[in-house]
Amino acid sequence: MKKLILLSLMAVFPMLVCAQNRTISGKLTDRDTKEGVIMATVQMLKADSTFVKGTLTNGSGEFSIAAPDNGKYLLRFTSVGYTSIVKPVVISENKDKDMGNIVFSADAIMLKGATVVGQAAKVTVQEDTFVYNASAYRTPEGSVVEELVKKLPGAQVDDDGKITINGKEVKKILVDGKEFMTGDTKTAMKNLPTSIIDKIKTYEEKSDLAKVTGIDDGEEETVLDFGIKKGMNKGYMANADAAIGTHGRYAERLMGGYFKDNMKLMLFGNANNTNDAGFPGGGGGRFGGGRQGLNASKMLGVNMNYTQGKKFNMNGNVRWNHGNSDVRTAQSVENFVSSAGSFSNSLNQRYTRDNSWNSSFRLEWKPDTMTNILFRPTMSYSTSDGITMGTSASYNEDPYMYVDDPLSEEAIGELADRDLMVNTRKNRAISYGNNKSLGAMLQYNRKLGSKGRNLTLRADVKYKDADNKDLSTTDVHLYQIMDKYGNDSTYQTNRYNYTPTTSTSYAVQATYSEPIFKAMFLQFSYKFTYKYNKSDRSTYDFSNMGEDFFNGISPEYRGWDGYFSRLDNPLEDYLDTKLSRFSEYTNYIHEMQMMLRVIRQKYRMNVGVMVQPQKTHFVQDYQGVQTDMTKNVVNVTPTFDFRYRFSKVHNLRINYRGSTSQPSMSDLLDITDDSDPLNIKKGNPGLKPSFTNMLRINYNNYIQKHQRAIMAALNYSNTRNSISNMVTYDEKTGGRTTRPENINGNWNMSGMLMFNTAIDSAGYWNVNTFTSVGYNNYVGYLSIDKNADSQKNTTRTTTMSERLSGSYRNSWLEVELDGTLNYTHTRNLLQSQSNLDTWQFSYGGSVTVYMPWGMSIATNMHENSRRGYNDNSMNTNELIWNAQISQPFLKGNALNVSLQFYDILHNQSNFSRTINAMQRSDTQYNSINSYAMLHVVYRLNLFGGKASRNEKRRPEVERGGMMPPSDRGLGGGRPQRGGMF
Repeated sequence: MKKLILLSLMAVFPMLVCAQNRTISGKLTDRDTKEGVIMATVQMLKADSTFVKGTLTNGSGEFSIAAPDNGKYLLRFTSVGYTSIVKPVVISENKDKDMGNIVFSADAIMLKGATVVGQAAKVTVQEDTFVYNASAYRTPEGSVVEELVKKLPGAQVDDDGKITINGKEVKKILVDGKEFMTGDTKTAMKNLPTSIIDKIKTYEEKSDLAKVTGIDDGEEETVLDFGIKKGMNKGYMANADAAIGTHGRYAERLMGGYFKDNMKLMLFGNANNTNDAGFPGGGGGRFGGGRQGLNASKMLGVNMNYTQGKKFNMNGNVRWNHGNSDVRTAQSVENFVSSAGSFSNSLNQRYTRDNSWNSSFRLEWKPDTMTNILFRPTMSYSTSDGITMGTSASYNEDPYMYVDDPLSEEAIGELADRDLMVNTRKNRAISYGNNKSLGAMLQYNRKLGSKGRNLTLRADVKYKDADNKDLSTTDVHLYQIMDKYGNDSTYQTNRYNYTPTTSTSYAVQATYSEPIFKAMFLQFSYKFTYKYNKSDRSTYDFSNMGEDFFNGISPEYRGWDGYFSRLDNPLEDYLDTKLSRFSEYTNYIHEMQMMLRVIRQKYRMNVGVMVQPQKTHFVQDYQGVQTDMTKNVVNVTPTFDFRYRFSKVHNLRINYRGSTSQPSMSDLLDITDDSDPLNIKKGNPGLKPSFTNMLRINYNNYIQKHQRAIMAALNYSNTRNSISNMVTYDEKTGGRTTRPENINGNWNMSGMLMFNTAIDSAGYWNVNTFTSVGYNNYVGYLSIDKNADSQKNTTRTTTMSERLSGSYRNSWLEVELDGTLNYTHTRNLLQSQSNLDTWQFSYGGSVTVYMPWGMSIATNMHENSRRGYNDNSMNTNELIWNAQISQPFLKGNALNVSLQFYDILHNQSNFSRTINAMQRSDTQYNSINSYAMLHVVYRLNLFGGKASRNEKRRPEVERGGMMPPSDRGLGGGRPQRGGMF
């Protein structure tokens, strides 16, 4: 027996030895938050500091790394914003080593001139949250977070500042999980400096109600959450950027911040006339440069976040915005309303100026662990002025087949001789608006025990008041209709409108959640909403006074008197009671909802239905017709949301929502509005409600070993009884008569895939691709003339987009090659001549070099091409070259001077195309694309307080440790060599 036991032990012992992988494990935790530090660099070094291997901490801050042999090693832990740590470790007898919790402390000194150590993973996934590591996306010194967001996989920022991430529009910006400038994403994007950002998270944030009840109410918002570097929760910060450029360009930006453990106060100031163009050092493939017109803006703002333990939180902001714009648009349109062809061109010049004050606050109080009280007040005040001057013309064939400039007098004469002209129109307009609004929301939630039973009460109130004035003069020339003398017909429309509008609304809601089984809940909700809106427009008509009656008047802001002074009688004598319009809406809405929520370890599910009885009372006096009608309808909205969790970083979500929408009361009125003879509108009392089905499927996964992130999404939507405009086109006048009609067949489908991976284990080489495909089935009506029956027309559009990039980066060099492709394939059922196949593609690269003395040089060059446009001038190749050179000065690189060059070769144009069931539209804008800017950026950061700065001076190596040579010279010169591995 003893021999048998001995033989068994001898057989098992080698296996036990082999089972020991000499694995060193542990967890990095933040000293202040006690949370795990994710994506921190862990390097294994020999006793002489020779590099062995490396890894990154996972989404919980944990790490695991295997030693190649027994012996003495050093483990070096680094992450931006933290004091580096080196810990000695001894591996013997092939045994594993658990180092437990390793506490990371904030680095007060490094934050003054932070340099990136290691090749951080660009993107990771935690649950349904994408986490982007800011240090993995280098941006020029002094840049703001918009430059950073543009570099993120799957992110787009359009001309108007609209942000989309993985196809979803971002509605809210957070900073460290706290609301920032609520209702204004542009302020954060244009003013937060990238130098303070550690990570960016994007996810679907639940509504205030869903947060406390746990039940999805369909009011989710896609948010960007900017995490500030660790250690910046105490102290002061200031960033000043002053820039001047050629062609009169300027850009000034100022930001200041004060941070304590429980408070963040940030102030902003901004003034520029560069359309907030940002920095030219990276990115590419954007057609038109994203600049619509010449715009100047000014902004002042303050944002505050205050926390008092777990009891009280307050977020608030106040901001002032001022803008001036000079926008010139040249537009070419093909209308899908006539089988004989309908084309138009327009040239418009618009000047605007606006001022606005906005304020919003969020106050949350938790008097005890069972109660939550939330209050959200809002306020806004704005004024806006506008001046518009334009010329347009309509043709019954494509004018570019005969002339190059369809709006020139010579071209119009030639086209008229060919009998291709339909009409010309010249218009001028002045407008002014004054808007005020107040609103508040109060929500009370009480947990009735610990098993999920809770009660929520909520009240909302809103008030808006607006006064709008506009004056317009229009001269119309009709080429296909003769007057009694045999000449082309002409007429003038000159009108002044004054429209005061008021609206009020309030809502009360009660929600109750009841646990019925383990981790299963039923929620019942009732909401009553009252809405009232009144508009009383007075219209003064002084038309047909001759084409030259108002000649010589230069439009100016609120310059009504220059026109009124030429009238023979006082303005009041021209009041047209038929064209004036009074309307009053009163809505009473009841919402009753029942929702079932199921929670399991691997999945969560919400399924429910909402029934919405609605009563609407409408009063109107217009076109000599007095209306007083009441309508009762019932809307039904089913919902389904399913989330399956394969792991913390591997998730699937399926979401369905159906919704009913009712036609507007004005569309239901059987009234013909011919106040504009070229755009006549009719109502349709027979309209039915429409029902829309929306299905979304989202999948994401992250494979840490390869620093690989995968996101896939599929969206589908269709609408039954959708409301479409049936347009009857008059080929003689070029005018349209529009009547809303129900139609079936509108649906769309889209899919997208984001794939980001490091090629090598060190993360120096990286590949990213973002692919999207869309199909739209647009259905509308087509009618040739007043006597022709309407025909159902279908426009099918397929779009494909691909963005592919590959990059290499180390401590002193970053090189990226990228390409984009956008293809549009359109087929028109009844108008084959309107079929389109257009391509937009771009390819090029960018290079950033960091010199030993701290200077950086960045440049990019891209060839932007278009193909498939009817106007040959649109089929272009544009080689766009941008560059920047910057040099830091002073201790910690506090001062940075940079020289930036935009569109060095003067090739960039501004062009956009849109397609729907009714038309294809091509638009060009004015802008200054080619110029140079000299920037001076000063950064003052005093973080961490005296205690934290003293802690920085302590040795970072524990007993017997050795300082790696690469640690010398922190805070100055080029970024450190060596990287993560």
